[in-house]
Amino acid sequence: MRDEAFSRVLRGAQRNGRLPAVVAGVFRAGELLWSEAIGLADVEEGVEATVETQFPVASITKTFTAVSVMQLRGEGKLDLSDPLERHLPEASPAAEVLARLPEAERVLPGGEAWHYSNLAYALLGQVVEGVSGTPFRQHVEERLLQPLGLTRTSWGPAPPAAKPYLVEPYSDAVRREPELELGGKGGESGLSSTVADLARWGSFLCDPDDAVVPAELVEEMHVVRIMARPDWTRGWGRGLELWRLGEQILAGHTGGFPGFLSMLVYSRPDRIGAVLLTNSGGWDDLGGTGLRLVEAALDELAPAADPWTPEKPPPAEIEPLLGRWWSEGSESVFSWRAGRLEARLAAVPDREPSVFEPEGTDRYRTRSGPERGEVLRVVRGESGEIEKLYWATYPFTREPKAFGAGGDTA
Repeated sequence: MRDEAFSRVLRGAQRNGRLPAVVAGVFRAGELLWSEAIGLADVEEGVEATVETQFPVASITKTFTAVSVMQLRGEGKLDLSDPLERHLPEASPAAEVLARLPEAERVLPGGEAWHYSNLAYALLGQVVEGVSGTPFRQHVEERLLQPLGLTRTSWGPAPPAAKPYLVEPYSDAVRREPELELGGKGGESGLSSTVADLARWGSFLCDPDDAVVPAELVEEMHVVRIMARPDWTRGWGRGLELWRLGEQILAGHTGGFPGFLSMLVYSRPDRIGAVLLTNSGGWDDLGGTGLRLVEAALDELAPAADPWTPEKPPPAEIEPLLGRWWSEGSESVFSWRAGRLEARLAAVPDREPSVFEPEGTDRYRTRSGPERGEVLRVVRGESGEIEKLYWATYPFTREPKAFGAGGDTA
């Protein structure tokens, strides 16, 4: 039944989208659980697509560029606030791009709105090359593709590979698109890949290996930086598209190239995602199909709940913190779960908790969840009993109090 649900989504999309070939897969935690290929990778020769067929993934390449930048940031070789000029010397392999940079108009102030920019990622590729001292493509191969075992991901197509097509709008004929070579570029596009390799890459972005890039930096990539749609259904992190599907926040990237479209999309908390690859340059429902596949995967692959098992009691210093606390009319519940102190709003107990780590006597730092980075401070009376808490400068007391009655923030 599970595979039928995925296949039904894909087959409907292939027919309605009139796609010469489409290959898709669903993955969970590094394992490709379902994949299917429909149609012709080469229409003229009658060659059918398979799950091993490689497709150019176009702008999905940008996710590799973004992780490469984060690698160098983790090594202390650059900072995201560095001006571009600091890392791009006058002499560069991308001399034409840099020479024409002054022609690029800055249409809005930084941070005011979202605009897609291939130029920005072409320049980031050059930053990676300049800072690492390694040609950009070589850096991606040595620092990402090889360590992660992405053996069917390459700069340019490697057979078996699909051919690009334009589907005629008023007939069911197709026309071959030119096969473009991007030359020495690569920060913005250029990679070709398969369903299995992109599933492995998506799984890595869900659960990164610290030996490749620090996990906290990949987590930072998934934090929304700006909204691209006024209804808040699409935004951007650092090098990643973000979609809101009901209460789910999905991440990934799409790609478009003459004769090719692609999509990688996943739910990071569930480590479940989907990949779509097609050799048509026109498919309005690419994003909708990818989101439907992930939605079906989340329904079909939801794990059974783990049985509850008793744990060791919390440390003596934690016990007095547990239970209900009030701040400005809102009730929070502090608990000890899985060996850590956490807090949830009582009104929305299913929401992600804030998780704390000790940072000295009567002091804790919020390490994840809401209020991440804020301090939780315990205030004791003269006899040593806990009188109140201050979390993110807000006073918390055992009983609800009117605003200002919980004490000052001293």
